[in-house]
Amino acid sequence: MPKKTTTSDSNKLDEIVANAHRNRSNREQDYREKSLKMYPWVCGRCSREFSRENLQELTVHHRDHNHDNNPDDGSNWELLCLYCHDNEHARYLDGESKGNTDTSGKDSASVTHNPLAGLAELLKKGD
Repeated sequence: MPKKTTTSDSNKLDEIVANAHRNRSNREQDYREKSLKMYPWVCGRCSREFSRENLQELTVHHRDHNHDNNPDDGSNWELLCLYCHDNEHARYLDGESKGNTDTSGKDSASVTHNPLAGLAELLKKGD
């Protein structure tokens, strides 16, 4: 016969779940703020630029798809617009279902375009 859940057990469980949600929210806010200070407000895929008015449409993507991997140097983060972020996760899930991902979690057909690749050289020419 299953054990009956008491009110105190239920309250403890509710408190644990609420704390977990709150902690996750705090972690997400922390790495989002850090990444927005580190990187230009530009989508890493489509190069769309963002301002304060539409900044909520710019997301922090975890390159290894592990949302708990948040190194202080930002090496696991990439700023993507909502559309590119959704596309990246859809491609990852599609590749995963077909067995096309390696152990690092990167899709074998990942995009290699870097819209800011020549920026340093252009800045040097301006001096």
